[in-house]
Amino acid sequence: MVIVYTYWRSSAAYRLRIALNLKGLSYDSVPVNLVRDGGEQLTQAFRAINPNAAVPAMRIADGTILTQSLAIIEYLEEQHPDPPLLPRDPILRARVRAAAQLIASDIHPINNLRVLRYLQDVLGLSQDDVVGWMRHWMRSGLAAYAQLIDPDSRFSFGDAPSLADICLIPQLYNARRWELDMTGLEPLLDIEAACATILAFRHAAPECQPDAS
Repeated sequence: MVIVYTYWRSSAAYRLRIALNLKGLSYDSVPVNLVRDGGEQLTQAFRAINPNAAVPAMRIADGTILTQSLAIIEYLEEQHPDPPLLPRDPILRARVRAAAQLIASDIHPINNLRVLRYLQDVLGLSQDDVVGWMRHWMRSGLAAYAQLIDPDSRFSFGDAPSLADICLIPQLYNARRWELDMTGLEPLLDIEAACATILAFRHAAPECQPDAS
């Protein structure tokens, strides 16, 4: 059985849940509370699983532990190619990866919990300043994402969800959580609505997770 170390509000873990669901793969969830008692991810026990003290991590049947959401999803794509999350055409595949990485590498890391804690606890920014920081980088990145996608497609690239959509939907969840002004991002909201019709996305949502609070 595959074991996924997860946290209900982690957008990286959210990505992996979507991918597993789209592939029709079963797994057991082990919640790692990122906020309780300073963060369970920082314990010695969890650092033995992932030295980077982050979720998700995934233990596969032979005991191997995989980390980093996009790396795990690409592993799943190679092991379980149907339904595909990356197109066969090399140019389109690169475009999908670029859009996914725009979120996973550019937006998400600088809005991650440990960065926000550093801004507030070490640099002394106020809560309002920290929220403003998040909104700025989310808005900038999502506006760029909207310029990369295929404007006439149901999803970001074509008529089926891809790795790009798997990254987009958790980021939109975060944007809503922090009350980002979505004006001008309507194409992304249309993609969000299309994804919401798919059970794999709905079942992966934070509020559907057993550790949701």
